[in-house]
Amino acid sequence: MNDCLTHHIRARIKYTRLRAPLASAMDTDTLLSQPGARRNRIFLIALWFLFYASFTLFTPPLLDDADSVHAEVAREMLARHDWTTLYANGIRYLEKAPALYWSMAASFRLFGPTTAASRLPLALTVLLLALAVEAFARRVFQTTRAGLYAALILLSSFGIFIFTRINIPDAVVCLWLTLALFAYWQTEQQVPHESPGAPFFAASSRRVRTTISAQPSHLLCWLFSAACALNVLTKGLIGIVFPVLIVLLHLALTRRSFGAVIRRIRQLHPFTSAIVFFAIAAPWHVLIARANPTQGHPGSLAFAHGHWSVPLPTDGNVHGWLWFYFVNEQVLRYLNLRVPRDYDTVPLVLFWGLVLIWLMPWSAYLFKAVARVPFRKALRPRVSIRTLTNTESTLLLLGIWAAVPLVFFSFSTRQEYYVLPSLPALVLLIAAWLADEATEAESFTVPNPLTRAGQRISVVLLVLGAIAALVAGFFVLHAQPMPANTDLASLLRQNPGDYALSFGHFLDLDTRAMGAFERPLLLSAIALFGGTLANWLLRRNYRTHVANLWLAAGGFGFLLAAHMGLQIFSPVLSSQQLAVAIAPQLRPDDLIVIHGEYEAASTLGFYLQRPSPGTTPIHILNGRSSNLWYGSFFPDAPHIFEDDRSLALEWSGIRRVFLWQDLSDPLPALPGKVWFIAESGGKEILSNQPSPY
Repeated sequence: MNDCLTHHIRARIKYTRLRAPLASAMDTDTLLSQPGARRNRIFLIALWFLFYASFTLFTPPLLDDADSVHAEVAREMLARHDWTTLYANGIRYLEKAPALYWSMAASFRLFGPTTAASRLPLALTVLLLALAVEAFARRVFQTTRAGLYAALILLSSFGIFIFTRINIPDAVVCLWLTLALFAYWQTEQQVPHESPGAPFFAASSRRVRTTISAQPSHLLCWLFSAACALNVLTKGLIGIVFPVLIVLLHLALTRRSFGAVIRRIRQLHPFTSAIVFFAIAAPWHVLIARANPTQGHPGSLAFAHGHWSVPLPTDGNVHGWLWFYFVNEQVLRYLNLRVPRDYDTVPLVLFWGLVLIWLMPWSAYLFKAVARVPFRKALRPRVSIRTLTNTESTLLLLGIWAAVPLVFFSFSTRQEYYVLPSLPALVLLIAAWLADEATEAESFTVPNPLTRAGQRISVVLLVLGAIAALVAGFFVLHAQPMPANTDLASLLRQNPGDYALSFGHFLDLDTRAMGAFERPLLLSAIALFGGTLANWLLRRNYRTHVANLWLAAGGFGFLLAAHMGLQIFSPVLSSQQLAVAIAPQLRPDDLIVIHGEYEAASTLGFYLQRPSPGTTPIHILNGRSSNLWYGSFFPDAPHIFEDDRSLALEWSGIRRVFLWQDLSDPLPALPGKVWFIAESGGKEILSNQPSPY
């Protein structure tokens, strides 16, 4: 009894000290200078370095497809001294915005074209994004604890980690979107309304009116425009569509009249902000459009028999960058009319459900966090603006932000990583809920709905963690140990229908292949069960803050296991080992041929640095498709596409030919002898001449 009373008194003292600065409406400058905030940032930077900027930069090797294709585009940008038009394997690569490739090319210039250098820009992006959400949460909710939780959730979330193992720009989109909406939120604080200082569970307490002018800072508006422009240079039109749509919806739901929305837009310095936007975004668009004009007579869109007909290019007759990038890649892709039709889409239910996977283990708190967004109150008719407090307005902004990308892609083709722009908003909502729950638990407030909800959720998490640990333990105990020197690919069952997913190849795993994953499975079991068990025990004892830290530790343990699993599986997903095998015997005039699409073995191009001055690009056998397809119709495109007849002529010639071949595909008819060179991950290299070693 005495121990319980002592704990209560200490908690009350701690809570009183925490509430005192809030009750006195602590200003932002004081909040930023708190020693606790600085300690949190140091702690977060250390975690970032350990999980995003150390061993994870170097292993596993780059993967075939988008990962190595994008790295190769950046390498060729540097080799060609052309920072305007993108090239892959010597062919124009017109479908992507340049910012990610610029950052990787700059990294290559500093550190050389290596695996780690290609991943460094995305690693730095995660650091900046973590610091951005930490600052966002700390200022919005005026507590360092919310900032700590936001950054911890982001760094330990499975989605952010796994999709920065691939060189794709979606994490960069998250960064620019977060900075843009952070700037907009700060402009909204310059409107007289309730102070945002009160915790959410005390939102009905006395209101404090601000005396700041409604005219927002030029700097904040320009920061919003600059972030939108950089986002356009990162991912195309969604870089401006998402933030502007989110802001317009927020203004419409908080101003209630068209005239009030227009007045507020006029206050946001639209003219000078537009100048900033176009000054950043326009130059590259103008330069690349001039460098890649339309060639010949490619035809135009036509509507006949109830459907649209998209013109296909022919050799020398091809639309320029302007049509291909904006019409084909932005509009027609959204309408599922893009050419070539070489893409799949994730089912809608799976697309939404994956949000729970990408935020695990924190997704258990997602429903409670989202439930506090006042959508119903904002949509209620004939309600004045003053019925939405500043806290509610902020929650509404975060809810709209989370919803817009998900709803937008629900009507389009979609990949599983398209949900990433919604994650920072969901992270902020969860962090706010957790911070309020911890404050309520430590103060022994009665009633305590957040504390009781957190305890119930901890039970659910413990059950799920125990089930996951049991499944992992089952595979550890029952999987057969993989014999030494066994190729993992030989134990996999092929499921090509699942390969539309970024990591669909992992669905090939069965109990035979699980023997290779003993250590990551064991670590997963320990992390998932240990983290959820500690979380349940500590929440039961009202030590919610420490419980959250243990849950984060379990999340980081699972990320380490995921990285180990990806490294073990990487030979199946990468041709890097084959590149290493043939590099010592490769001469500048030797010919490398990929049987199939370029993306199937694109790591050969990056690790063998083909093309480079004095070397020929990699040739493609029966694979004129995907990323190289459109650019191959320009008149200056190198002749790299082979058929069975042309390959037979090369095979019979004096030049040495290396043929990359998937073991599951039939071997093309080759005249003369065929020499085996190397095999790895279900792929092999054959040659028309024996190895000199």
